[in-house]
Amino acid sequence: MKGTIKNIRRSERGTVVEASGEIDLRYQPEFQEALLSVCEEKPPVLVVHLGDVEYMDSSGVGTLVKIAHTLRNQEGKLVLVAPTERVRSIFEITTLDKYFTILDSEEEALAQ
Repeated sequence: MKGTIKNIRRSERGTVVEASGEIDLRYQPEFQEALLSVCEEKPPVLVVHLGDVEYMDSSGVGTLVKIAHTLRNQEGKLVLVAPTERVRSIFEITTLDKYFTILDSEEEALAQ
């Protein structure tokens, strides 16, 4: 399964981007372009739902770091939601789970 953006939902509280498949060097440019496009809208909270992401490599993680930095400069916030165990372990091993806000549900994330 290729890496892709399944859906983008916008509300007053923020924007939810649902990702799926593999976010690796091959699909990272598409992933990054979609997230940067959402950042241009300056949402108060950008929620990236990772529940259907099977695999993420360092290029995908690098994109999320870039998006978090972009949003902080806009006084917005990036929240990661429901990563699979495999994806969550990447953040834990690199201690990036301390850098990112990682929550279990979109409702929690949009309440940030």
